[in-house]
Parts: sequence; structure tokens; C-alpha cells
Amino acid sequence: MPHLITQNIKLKRTSDIIGQRVYNFGIPAFEDADGKRTCPFAGDCANWCYAQKGAYVWSNVAPAFQRRYLATKCDTFVDKMVAELTKKRVDILRVHDSGDYYSMKYIKKWIAIAEAMPHIRFYSYTKSIPLFLHITMPDNFDIIYSEGGKRDDLIDYKKHRHCRIFDDVEALEGAGYVNAMKSDVMATKWFNQSSRVGLVKH
Repeated sequence: MPHLITQNIKLKRTSDIIGQRVYNFGIPAFEDADGKRTCPFAGDCANWCYAQKGAYVWSNVAPAFQRRYLATKCDTFVDKMVAELTKKRVDILRVHDSGDYYSMKYIKKWIAIAEAMPHIRFYSYTKSIPLFLHITMPDNFDIIYSEGGKRDDLIDYKKHRHCRIFDDVEALEGAGYVNAMKSDVMATKWFNQSSRVGLVKH
């Protein structure tokens, strides 16, 4: 069975920095191979999305993201994910280094996974803000609202953990945002108490 979770270069580096097993799960960015939208609230971000270029679209990589997307549609997704997280002894999982939450039904599957694995910390950047505003996520699941989508107007900058993309590190730090470029888990509430997360466009 193809792996559901992997480690990209940044998360391997993050694992080395913090001494914990950090993995990621991704589906196709923006839309799948059949044109089905996987990032329903994508806005301007679709014009410069890093997950629509480079290794993510290589012929030997893109099919794996497609298989994972199709797996999320199956009733067995929760059980298979729990089994793989257990097998790989994951400490932290980033959900969606590519793609986003495309429906409430899909979100509920991730809630079930997190509730079944309370010792694992889950986190996600998302632009699917309307889907999250009126639900409560498990304590071990941290959601970071990412700017650049269609509903940035729903972000409460005083309350919501959010991410802003900058042109360079100097602009990021000058705006008072925490740099999550070297260690990805700096985006999360467990490693960063600030709600202001910054990344540099790449």
C-alpha cells in the first residue's frame, strides 16, 4: 500500500532541530488530476503557490498526491491513517503541505484521527476559514489561518492564529511575525505563543 504520510526536506530538518518525528500529509494543490477543486477557498495564493511547482508536480511525485486525495474519499481513510501514524511512531503531523480542507465531511475525518491519537500533535495552515469558524478542534490539533484566500476578511487578527507571506525575512521580522521558515513547528501553539506566523515567499 502506498504511504499516506512522508517527510519533505523542511520537515526532516525540523525533526532534526527539535528531536521529534515530524511528518506531513498532502493532496494535490488547487485541484486534482480530474479538475476537482482541492483548495476551495484559494484566492491570490493560487498565482504563486509553491505546491504547484517544483518537486510537487514531478511525474513520479504528483500521482502520489492524487492517490492520497482519493484515499481521503474512502470510508477506510481514518483507520488507515491511524495505522500508519502508529507504524511510523509519529510525534507531529502537518496536514497539507499541499492542498487544503475541501469539505466539512473531510474535516470530520481528521478530527476522528486526532481524537484516536491524542498523543500526536496535528497542525495545518488553511484558507478554508469558513469551514472552521463554528467548529471546535481537538486540543491536539492546531489550525493556522493562512492569508491569500477568498475569505481573509474572516480572520480576526487579534484572536486567530494566522500566517502571512512576506517577500523577505527582514520584512517578516519588521512586522513582528515569528519566522517559521527554518523550523516549521514554529507555526504551532506548542512552540510559539504568538498568533502571528510568518513565512517567506519561495
